[in-house]
Amino acid sequence: QGPLVESGGGFVQSGGSLRLSCTASGRTFSSYAMGWFRQAPGKEREFVAAISRGSGLTDYADSVKGRFTISRDNTKNTMYLQMNSLKPEDAAVYYCAGDLSYRVLTRPGGSVDYWGQGTQVTVSS
Repeated sequence: QGPLVESGGGFVQSGGSLRLSCTASGRTFSSYAMGWFRQAPGKEREFVAAISRGSGLTDYADSVKGRFTISRDNTKNTMYLQMNSLKPEDAAVYYCAGDLSYRVLTRPGGSVDYWGQGTQVTVSS
């Protein structure tokens, strides 16, 4: 698993949409469960969503259920986060992450093997 690079962040009005992408180098992307985390100013990093190797399992934080959709395309070494109906409280730096264990990504307090550098999402009222 190589470096993870996020893109797609930006500035949106509340109620708007963004799609984040996370692309991995190398040929081992499909071996990793992937997920998204976010960190707002002055707060700890929190779990947003996760997806298993073959997309058979997904999990979402309660705060984003029904609004965000995680997906991946292993042929492109890319994971996505479609964010709809954005709220000001969604504003944060969003990080993609990868781990050989799906449970590590979804379990509270778990650490992961790989992190991206983060992409800023700003939502105004």
